[in-house]
Amino acid sequence: MPGPDAVVGTQDMFHHDDEKHWDRAGPHAAVLQDHHPSGYDDHDVTTQGSHDDDDDEAGSTAPPSMRRQRTARASEDLRRTASNVLSTIASRITTRGWPEPPPPPDGGAEAWTQVACGWVAIFVTWGYLNSFGSFQTYYEQTMPDTPPSTISWIGSLQIWLTMVGGVFTGRLLDAGFFVPTFFVGAVLQVLGMFLMSISKTYWQLILFQGVLTGLGGGIFFTPSLALVTTYFDKKRGLAMGLVTTGNSAGGIIYPLVVRQLIPKLGFAWTSRVLGFINLASLAVCLAFMRPRLPPRKSGPIIDWAAFREPVFDTFVAGWWLIMWANYYTFYYIASFAVEELSMSYSAASVLIMVVNGAGLPFRIIVPMFSDRLGPLNVLIPVTLTWVIVAFCWLAVRNIGGYYAFTAVYGATSGAFQCLLPTTIASITDRLDKVGTRMGMAFAIISIASMTGPPVGEGWI
Repeated sequence: MPGPDAVVGTQDMFHHDDEKHWDRAGPHAAVLQDHHPSGYDDHDVTTQGSHDDDDDEAGSTAPPSMRRQRTARASEDLRRTASNVLSTIASRITTRGWPEPPPPPDGGAEAWTQVACGWVAIFVTWGYLNSFGSFQTYYEQTMPDTPPSTISWIGSLQIWLTMVGGVFTGRLLDAGFFVPTFFVGAVLQVLGMFLMSISKTYWQLILFQGVLTGLGGGIFFTPSLALVTTYFDKKRGLAMGLVTTGNSAGGIIYPLVVRQLIPKLGFAWTSRVLGFINLASLAVCLAFMRPRLPPRKSGPIIDWAAFREPVFDTFVAGWWLIMWANYYTFYYIASFAVEELSMSYSAASVLIMVVNGAGLPFRIIVPMFSDRLGPLNVLIPVTLTWVIVAFCWLAVRNIGGYYAFTAVYGATSGAFQCLLPTTIASITDRLDKVGTRMGMAFAIISIASMTGPPVGEGWI
């Protein structure tokens, strides 16, 4: 039988192990000490334990009613213990909140790869959309019984669906579904372009070129643009400016392809060539574009809190009014040259390339200033300049003046448009909400972009 010293040593051993155990427990120990389940401090617990021992010794002689009272009291204490512990844990969890997303790298090989892929995504969406003026002029010649304002609905539907799709797909980016979303959009856009090649009637063009290609582009456009913004902070304006040059480059390449191939290959094979260009380009994007932020699974499709922010509201309202007028020029600049200045279809198609290409250098230069001065501070004078230039169209009387107007309009419009996504990102408090808010803004202004060209032609 062990002696008293051995017993004491054993007790000390357990005592020290207990202390080590509680030391290792860290903050969890503090939680249990601060919020003891029964509401007692350590002394109270010890005292309570001694009373329980006394009760156990007298348990055999206690009457049944007293034993039932002690059992009920023990059950109540156990219930309070479980309730207090669960409440403590729940309060610690629910008050922690969602962690802030990690800061953007603001450079590096991966970030600039996303910029390059974003450029390609804009090239195949807005570059293709901005070339619709070439199709508008061609359709007016091949479908003379169809009013120009009716034909313009094909391009207007493309723009509307490209923008309005962002209200859903922007949230899918934030939720971590970028790759499958991009894949679905790419398939629909390319399919629409190949089906467009076999179209024989106006309504087939509406369905395939207007609806299907517009819907496909809308599914992957907003997530691609928003994804790039999450990789940059101080260089965000420059990055987005480089991405939006894909708009201008596509606005040069696509009209050039249409202008050169329609007389030689015909409309059907020209459309197929454009489809193959988009197929190869979108495959590159799928291979290299990857989201950086952890998924934000919870949260609504629409961030209603944004509409309680005056800056967001006034920005979107102003953007809506400007985009109502902007695409009228892109659609009818070639038609005006043919009808009012007696230019040939081939010569008028060059104007589509000029209005798109003139904005290319300004899409790089202007965002560099926005990184230093702030996107909103640069957007205001750029927008004012664009409005003044737009009114100058009223004074055009000859071909030379028309080329000058086309170039300046393209430059100011490009500078204005390249600042829009950067501005949305700058007025959004969290990077993991950029996709959602960008989709909301594009969806709202899509109505202006869709109705502007037909309404403008109807007024004229």
